[in-house]
Amino acid sequence: MEVRRGVPCRPEGAGAGRVQAGDALPLPIRHTNLIFSALFAASLAYLMRRWREKIRSSTPLHVVGLAEMLAIFGLVASLIYLLSFFGIAFVQSIVSSSDEDEDFLVGAARAPGGGAAAVAPAPSPCALLGSPEAAQEKMPEEDEEIVSSVVAGKVPSYVLETRLGDCRRAAGIRREALRRITGRQIEGLPLDGFDYASILGQCCELPVGYVQLPVGIAGPLLLDGQRFYVPMATTEGCLVASTNRGCKAIAESGGATSVVLRDGMTRAPVARLPTARRAAELKAFLEDPGNFDTLSMVFNRSSRFARLQGVQCAMAGRNLYMRFSCCTGDAMGMNMVSKGVQNVLDYLQHDFPDMDVISISGNFCSDKKPAAVNWIEGRGKSVVCEAIIKEDIVKRILKTNVQSLVELNVIKNLAGSAIAGALGGFNAHASNIVTAIFIATGQDPAQNVESSHCITMLEAVNDGNDLHISVTMPSIEVGTVGGGTQLASQAACLDLLGVKGANRDSPGSNARLLATVVAGGVLAGELSLLSALAAGQLVKSHMKYNRSSKDMSKVVS
Repeated sequence: MEVRRGVPCRPEGAGAGRVQAGDALPLPIRHTNLIFSALFAASLAYLMRRWREKIRSSTPLHVVGLAEMLAIFGLVASLIYLLSFFGIAFVQSIVSSSDEDEDFLVGAARAPGGGAAAVAPAPSPCALLGSPEAAQEKMPEEDEEIVSSVVAGKVPSYVLETRLGDCRRAAGIRREALRRITGRQIEGLPLDGFDYASILGQCCELPVGYVQLPVGIAGPLLLDGQRFYVPMATTEGCLVASTNRGCKAIAESGGATSVVLRDGMTRAPVARLPTARRAAELKAFLEDPGNFDTLSMVFNRSSRFARLQGVQCAMAGRNLYMRFSCCTGDAMGMNMVSKGVQNVLDYLQHDFPDMDVISISGNFCSDKKPAAVNWIEGRGKSVVCEAIIKEDIVKRILKTNVQSLVELNVIKNLAGSAIAGALGGFNAHASNIVTAIFIATGQDPAQNVESSHCITMLEAVNDGNDLHISVTMPSIEVGTVGGGTQLASQAACLDLLGVKGANRDSPGSNARLLATVVAGGVLAGELSLLSALAAGQLVKSHMKYNRSSKDMSKVVS
């Protein structure tokens, strides 16, 4: 999209006035206007006189001589010039006065009372609109006008990308406007080095920069006979190191194994019916096996990957909550299942016209909230991951013993969580690993709420010599396509795990593999943290890895 640029003014006192469009013509603009006006009047007068004579003498009007042809040409040419010069300016004045949002694309802002545009004051140098080398350069005049319009509220910040056609420039202008409005420099938030076009319309609105997060690698994690190097984006010291130690203990004990029990994303709309009896009739209709094929056909129209698995209903008075579950291929699937649900709701309106759909989501799904329905029924991928850790590995790498670990898990993870009234939180720190992997691989971080539901089990096996450890996670919500997985950094982390994009040979297998890697990472993290707690090393390790030795009093300016 090309931006129309205003002609800059010459500095005052330089002995020159404003640059005029007529400076490019061989004659001054006023003389040119007079010539074309006279030509128009003379041509029109001559033609009118000739046509009057032809009418009186009954001569056909279409019979013209050379002089009349020249007069017609002069009339048309002068008319075109005069319309171009006076007409367009008149139309532009009307358009510009009725659409203030376009002012920043036309030219300099006009002073109150219709006076000439004032020269904008030079902005203070700002590194936020470019690289540090460009910090001392003056902001372009047209960008200064746009920033001023945003600050004044004349131009909505959210239209910058569309109007300018340059996502990086829009982010820089929005950021400078924010700096002027708040008075905060936000110098530590980088602007350059990010592809803002990649997030337009899908990941983030109104960007002003991006947050840098370090990514560490834990591994190799030996899982189901494969070695994975697990990317973890975190600012918590000791987390990656601890998970890495767990991976080492698992690998030297022969590795871990996993199994995916269920794979289905859910969405639960809520509808109100006139009576509870009528709601019960709709519930019976949805849960009748004889109607499933019809509902499935309607639901599956939404996508070539969406496949309805079942509908679970619950009632509260005359309100009916319908929990639809479907497989979604390699996508996490919230949008996919929502479209399928909408198809079914539209279909149900024919047989239940008295059904009033209150919301496409009635919280019986349940998304981004701890809920027993997810803990019991599962949501996304339900995974169990286990390993047997040999006795000598427990002593040599984990610095503890089997009996202490088993006892600690019962008292802390099981009894302690029960005392706390935990819902899905019968673990040491599953959410730590889940969130770190989610951020690194472009998942929705808010879904760590239900994805971190986990119960950790430890038992002594092989005559009490070795340790059996398992994590059961019923609702890991991940995908390898869509959303943040398309961003360059996150896609690179997915590629590191070998699960980037969709699996064309076996749709859904990449997302399921990613879910098992998440569970394997949690298994390693649980094993290492419980060992540190049993050995009394938690405080010591955190003081070593989670405390900066930098004198922060010298860092803060």
